[in-house]
Amino acid sequence: MKIKYDPKVDAAYISFKNRGVEVTTMRITEDIAVDFGPGEEIVGIEVLDASKHLELSPEHPRIELENLACS
Repeated sequence: MKIKYDPKVDAAYISFKNRGVEVTTMRITEDIAVDFGPGEEIVGIEVLDASKHLELSPEHPRIELENLACS
C-alpha cells in the first residue's frame, strides 16, 4: 500500500494495488472516488481537499501507522 499526498492541489491517493490495471472509478462524494480493478477489487482511493477530510496539514502532512511496518 502506498499513500501519496500532493500539497499543491491538496489531494491524496491511497493505492492498494499496482495501478497498471484498467480501473473503473466510482465517485462516492464530490471529493472522494474509489478505483475498482478486475473482480471489483479496490485498487485505490482518491481524496480531494485532503487537508479537510484527512485532517492533514499541507505544510507538514503526517500519518500514523498502527500494526504496520514502514519500508
